[in-house]
Amino acid sequence: MNAPTRTVSERDMANAIRALAMDAVQKANSGHPGMPMGMADVATVLFNRFITLDPADHRWPDRDRFVLSAGHGSMLLYALNHLLGYADMPMEQLSQFRQMGARTAGHPEYGHAQGIEVTTGPLGQGISTAVGLALAERMAAARFPGLVDHYTWVIAGDGCLMEGISHEAGDFAGHLGLGRLIVLWDDNRITIDGDTALSTSTDQKARFAAYGWHVADCDAHDPESIAAAITAAKADPRPSLIACRSVIGFGAPNKQGGHDVHGAPLGADEIAAARAHLGWPHEPFVVPDAIRDAWARVSARGAAARINWLRKLAAHPDRAAFEAAQAADPAPLAPAMAAHKAKLIADKPKVATRKASEMAIEVVAGALPFVVGGSADLTGSNLTRAKSQKSVKPGDFSGSYIHYGIREHGMAAAMNGIALHGGFRTYGGTFLVFADYCRPSIRLAALMGVPVTYVFTHDSIGLGEDGPTHQPVETLAGLRCIPNLTVIRPADAVETAEAWEIALASAATPTLLALSRQNLPTLRSDAAENLSAKGAYVLRDVAKRDVTLIATGSEVEIALAAADLLAAEGIAAAVVSAPSFELFTAQPDDYRTAVLGTAPRVGIEAAIRQGWDAVLRSDDAFIGMTGFGASAPAPALYAHFGITKEAAAAAARKLTGK
Repeated sequence: MNAPTRTVSERDMANAIRALAMDAVQKANSGHPGMPMGMADVATVLFNRFITLDPADHRWPDRDRFVLSAGHGSMLLYALNHLLGYADMPMEQLSQFRQMGARTAGHPEYGHAQGIEVTTGPLGQGISTAVGLALAERMAAARFPGLVDHYTWVIAGDGCLMEGISHEAGDFAGHLGLGRLIVLWDDNRITIDGDTALSTSTDQKARFAAYGWHVADCDAHDPESIAAAITAAKADPRPSLIACRSVIGFGAPNKQGGHDVHGAPLGADEIAAARAHLGWPHEPFVVPDAIRDAWARVSARGAAARINWLRKLAAHPDRAAFEAAQAADPAPLAPAMAAHKAKLIADKPKVATRKASEMAIEVVAGALPFVVGGSADLTGSNLTRAKSQKSVKPGDFSGSYIHYGIREHGMAAAMNGIALHGGFRTYGGTFLVFADYCRPSIRLAALMGVPVTYVFTHDSIGLGEDGPTHQPVETLAGLRCIPNLTVIRPADAVETAEAWEIALASAATPTLLALSRQNLPTLRSDAAENLSAKGAYVLRDVAKRDVTLIATGSEVEIALAAADLLAAEGIAAAVVSAPSFELFTAQPDDYRTAVLGTAPRVGIEAAIRQGWDAVLRSDDAFIGMTGFGASAPAPALYAHFGITKEAAAAAARKLTGK
């Protein structure tokens, strides 16, 4: 007679995670086994008792979101997704951990595998992006009651909480009262250098309590303690931080609890000792069927929840609106924006491109209800708010305008989360020089292919009196070098409207608008085609070019004036407006050749030359900045730094020899 089958415990389920983590890291001879082993019990209780998701439909809109902010412990997530039955995470993927072509990268990569909600490598980014996910859930629930009600769960480490961005995100989440956000802090008190006492004395629980969070703690290796803390967190209307007191590398008897287990394979001897210590006699990458069945029940529970939700969706009166928001189709914008551009050409307003952006946002807000915006406390300067937009406030998430406060980095991360959640397209504003505060989040948006829009104003020395601390002379170059980021510096109101069309049509690329403080004339006389989408185009042509003047943004006006000076001297100068080098580089060779021509070229931009290789050759001239700016009115600054029509004309004369 067969022996009775032993009941599978949550410790057994957790040990499967531990074994897979140590085996994968050992085979790769690279990785971080300590966190997955230390947090395996917490993850098991979370998934076994609380989380709702269905691997059969990894994009189901009302699923819970799980973010592994401590992304170095990626094997925790890969092991979970394998055990839950995600179709693209077979055992072969785990055994190829960190190898070329595998989905199991060294840190979780959004889009590489199902069940990965956020790319989490830089510490602090996961928890901060999760704030955006949780905010999007609340905004969607306010719009579609009965269709949206899920949680955002985060496993974060000491490093996530030490990084400064976590302050911005935690404060913001506490202010808004994002009660569907629950952070499980891996309180193992170990960093790479050693004990956390080497570098911090912060009482993290007191810190988050001061933000207005619900705070609790638990024994990270006692399932009932874990479950009680999570149950209390779900019952509290505030965001929650649960300090999970864990032992890093739990189960490795000779290495657990020390920093050596953080980021290196355990070694064959210690793995053998861990197997004996945990009562795990199975070969590497082998999980018994009974334990697999236990994990399959988690997925079955999620599948039942999804089927029930689909029934609710089918009968819901707002089904069409909900599905339209999920699709985020920009097509309804086209007729309204066409009418707006026609009016611009007729009226020829002289406005700053930040004002032109505000005018475009009015059109966007009227046509696309799924667009939400905001600013890092610069609404009146960035001009990012349409008259129809209502503020998002604690207890009222029905609005479409978010006051991020003076938290540029947190804003950019939250925007990523809002976009990743689905159901919204989002934009946020600050001064262009503060893009440096946003840069890690901008880079991740580009890496993930998240189509957020950055509305960054005061884009050059043209902002004037605030001086060199606020004048972003090098910032455009630094942004243009980020792969998969479209930077657009429009020259007038028409190009600005076109930039908004480009941004909202983008499916997998973030877009950054660099906008002027100073007023600029309307230069375009035709908007039948979105010429900005080509990146650069001939704004004024001549029969036979002696020189080509190429400019962006506020300097296109200078290029046109220089062309007039040259024409009076018999020098034929074509003028090219180049709002986006990235879009221009993507055009066919014959188009780029036709736009640039073969004549000598002069580039004009109130910034440094770096990054102009897309349109200038080594022997072409550049009129721009070579150092930092100064504090003075904008006209005086342009004259002082030689960014004038006279300087551009002089450079053209020198190149042509005329």
